[in-house]
Amino acid sequence: MTHVFSLSEIRLFRVHLKVADMARSLAFYGDLLGFKESRKSDSTAALWASSNLPEHLVLTEIRSARPRPPGTTGLFHVAIRLPHRSALANLLRRLLDRGWPIQGAAHHGVSEAIYLSDPDKNGVELYSDVPRDLWAWEKGYVKMATEPLDVDNLLSEAPKNAPEWKGIDPLADIGHIHLQVSDLTRSEQFYHGLLGFDITQRSYPGALFLSAGGYHHHIGLNIWAGRGASPAPPEAVGLLSFALQVRDRESWISLKDRIASARMPRETTNTLNQSTDVLIRDPDGNLIEVVPAN
Repeated sequence: MTHVFSLSEIRLFRVHLKVADMARSLAFYGDLLGFKESRKSDSTAALWASSNLPEHLVLTEIRSARPRPPGTTGLFHVAIRLPHRSALANLLRRLLDRGWPIQGAAHHGVSEAIYLSDPDKNGVELYSDVPRDLWAWEKGYVKMATEPLDVDNLLSEAPKNAPEWKGIDPLADIGHIHLQVSDLTRSEQFYHGLLGFDITQRSYPGALFLSAGGYHHHIGLNIWAGRGASPAPPEAVGLLSFALQVRDRESWISLKDRIASARMPRETTNTLNQSTDVLIRDPDGNLIEVVPAN
């Protein structure tokens, strides 16, 4: 199939999570990480880095929700991209000062990343990209690695006498989403064969990375929960949906036609009770909102 996206034509946003305790989750995403509330109801809150950008995170509280069982498919992590290294350093300094557990840190060649979990054990990556002219490509694939991150060097970018905390950098956004799936071949057919993402890296054991327009990856997929893993039960916390915005009208029409021709099962309403032209589920049941630019 002909691929339809370029970097200027797509972005990820509005990752929707089911949480067990709204106050606890807002303390993490709002107070600690510094996202601001754009709207809130009794059970749902939407957050953004800046009112000039789309909503980035939506939280829906289900008080009876239970932890996601190990060995199931679903969210591996949502990756929050900081616009530059110093913004990542400032946020890392805040996490350390507040004593929030850091689960890992890595230099991936294309990015520097910090890994942690939210109060419901949803994976969160905080990262900033290495300048694009330093990314290395070979035979159409980007070279990514998992090397130790020089945390002290990163923290040197954060001023010791930092100004008063005013929240996450307003240019922060959702850089990518990483999913645990049951079958890489089947997921590749969906994200690459149907939606048109390019495969940018397939050398990691049990993993596949895809992007639009030459980015290192917008979508990460892995079978690290086990090949043939079962979906998480409906009552478990975790991912409810994520949104892809197609910003070029010709690409948008083309993608709608491809999905219609594939006779994919279609959802009639989404989790936000808002109008969305295309709602589909991937082979593991993850709900995807595909929306045009406003």
